[in-house]
Amino acid sequence: MAFIDSIIARAKADKKTIVLPEAYEPRVLKATDRILKEDIADVILVGNQERIKAAAGSCQLDGARIIDPDDFEEYEQYAEAFYELRKKKGMTIEKAREQLKEPMYFAVMLVKMGAADGVVSGSVNSTANTLRPALQILKTAPGTKLVSAFFLMSVPDCAYGEAGTFLFADCGLNENPDAEQLAEIAIASAHSFQVWTGKEAKVALLSYSSKGSANSELVDKVSQATALAKSRAPELALDGELQLDAAIVPEVARSKAPGSPVAGQANTLIFPDLNAGNIGYKLVQRLAKAEAYGPILQGIAAPVNDLSRGCSADDIVGVVAITAVQAQNLKA
Repeated sequence: MAFIDSIIARAKADKKTIVLPEAYEPRVLKATDRILKEDIADVILVGNQERIKAAAGSCQLDGARIIDPDDFEEYEQYAEAFYELRKKKGMTIEKAREQLKEPMYFAVMLVKMGAADGVVSGSVNSTANTLRPALQILKTAPGTKLVSAFFLMSVPDCAYGEAGTFLFADCGLNENPDAEQLAEIAIASAHSFQVWTGKEAKVALLSYSSKGSANSELVDKVSQATALAKSRAPELALDGELQLDAAIVPEVARSKAPGSPVAGQANTLIFPDLNAGNIGYKLVQRLAKAEAYGPILQGIAAPVNDLSRGCSADDIVGVVAITAVQAQNLKA
């Protein structure tokens, strides 16, 4: 069974309600059609019903709940709750009423108020516009120091990683994490890999150097992050700094990092900055024809996930299933 098929099967087993605030986007509506037909999740679309149906074309939306903030019966209750959450930051009730008209803010409030389990956005919105309401309304999960983003990569006909499945982080959010932040990303990503695959994470912190083969501030950051992560989570299979080939290719690992508990078998790859992470996942997606699901956000109190603006309808279906499974895990 392909990786995403197993996630979809898990989503179907305990259906959750996912909000799609970009309800006028054709890819979102095409994805909604498939999600409903395959019974993957319950869907809430945010927007004007007539406009959504006009945009849907041949897509079937029977079974989707469409909520228009302009005529939502509980709007005042939601606005007052939003005001209470943000009044210490200067929010007024008038501004709360106005801001909640924005589909992304309204979608996140549906989760906060218990009407939905998660949100998927980003086919039109930027990462910042997706993340800002989530952090303002839902905030971070208990014990979380840093929100970060990862991609689940499924590479066809690949002997590396976990039968071609990898987690890449951070490829969507933290631009230039310091050693402390990189260590947090590595630990969170290890736990995420284990949740999604049921397999042990083998975490490699990547660099252009393997085990001191080069010296620079860039290399030092990764080696310091490795030491911090090992001290905080000694139970994890984690190592660095490693070049990509040393991390995933056994023959190269024997030469470049002998004795490493991870080298040659890594399935969770931690990139040193957003430049490397973003370029890396897109190279694998386009050249290896990999399925790339994300960016998935880790560290928020409830599931809110971002999409690449270049996503397909099938990508949206996959991220909705992933979001549903995240919601299952939070409520387990």
